[in-house]
Amino acid sequence: MTTFVLDTGLLVGYLRGADYADYTERHFGVSTPPNFPVICVVSSGEVYSVALQFGWGEERLRRLGDLLRRIPFVDINSPQVIERYAQIDAYSQGKHPSRTLPPAVTSRNMGKNDVWIAATASVLQATLLTTDHDFDHLHGIFLAVEYIDQAWGRGGSP
Repeated sequence: MTTFVLDTGLLVGYLRGADYADYTERHFGVSTPPNFPVICVVSSGEVYSVALQFGWGEERLRRLGDLLRRIPFVDINSPQVIERYAQIDAYSQGKHPSRTLPPAVTSRNMGKNDVWIAATASVLQATLLTTDHDFDHLHGIFLAVEYIDQAWGRGGSP
């Protein structure tokens, strides 16, 4: 069984019926038991913010609600997630007391929502599926990260 944490960009792809969401299902079997998809509660807030900012209509909001009811969300209010948040944030800034960034990697300010999402995936020992590269420096250190290119599934690689 693999647990997958779906990042916000992937949630939007599922809502749109995007080719890269179909690719994700085919390649990873995200929704095929015994695999188990979840989202961090922070992604729920992010996707509702997108809906508000872009003036989504009733039908699209209904589909969003349906999707979010089908995929369980994980709260961030646990000591383990809070501790991992601190570790990931300090590491990303190059200030972790015992984990140093590799020589070719520079410190970075991650978006705080991304730190919560990464901390959630890390504590769950889940694979984070994402459509951006904001988590790349954490791969193999705190969690497994799989990048999903939005061109995949419509003639793009792989």
